[in-house]
Amino acid sequence: MTEKKSWGSTVVGWFIVQEDGQAATDGVAPATATPDDDAALIAAAASAQPATTFFQQEPPPPTDGQVAFDEVFDAAGIDVSERERVGKARQLLGSLPAETPVAVKKQIVEASLKAFGVPIDNIIEAGVAEVQALEGYIRKNAGDTQLVLEESTKRIAQFQDEVRKLKARMEQQIQQQQGVVAACNARKLDIQHVLEFFGQEAVARVVQASPRLHDPSAAGPSA
Repeated sequence: MTEKKSWGSTVVGWFIVQEDGQAATDGVAPATATPDDDAALIAAAASAQPATTFFQQEPPPPTDGQVAFDEVFDAAGIDVSERERVGKARQLLGSLPAETPVAVKKQIVEASLKAFGVPIDNIIEAGVAEVQALEGYIRKNAGDTQLVLEESTKRIAQFQDEVRKLKARMEQQIQQQQGVVAACNARKLDIQHVLEFFGQEAVARVVQASPRLHDPSAAGPSA
């Protein structure tokens, strides 16, 4: 097993890695996928761990596939100050030249964060919490989409004169879910870059010590 795959299993397996070790957008159907393929992906996501476990209140629905990240994080109980810490780490990492050695980057970032008085463990905890919230949002919207698809299929069978309108509604919902998955996974991978920077052991320690983070090793593989 590669280091990235090991890392990916640290936080509920949400870090998306293909067999070749490259990042991917989990749950997004390929360009050649059919509506039935999309529906199968949505059904699989909807049957995963209930999204309600990630939120303290109802998160906002997506609008045309767009995600209001701040409102989603608010619904998950992640304070603005916590999000700012993760953002500060992302900003610091992004400001360093790409050719800078990892060890040097780590020294610079950690020194800068200490200068700002920001504990690294707090950044890791907040980053993992953000990933959890985004995963929960994907699952919640997958469940909503699954309900829409099932309801629409029944209505098509009962009311043939509504077939055209209902198929259009299904397609729109599928496209919206794909937009949600793409947006959330892109943000997850962005956050993963911050978490991975601090190392698997540090993240595993914070996850296990935190009362609000989900430890994948305790829950076992997801369905």
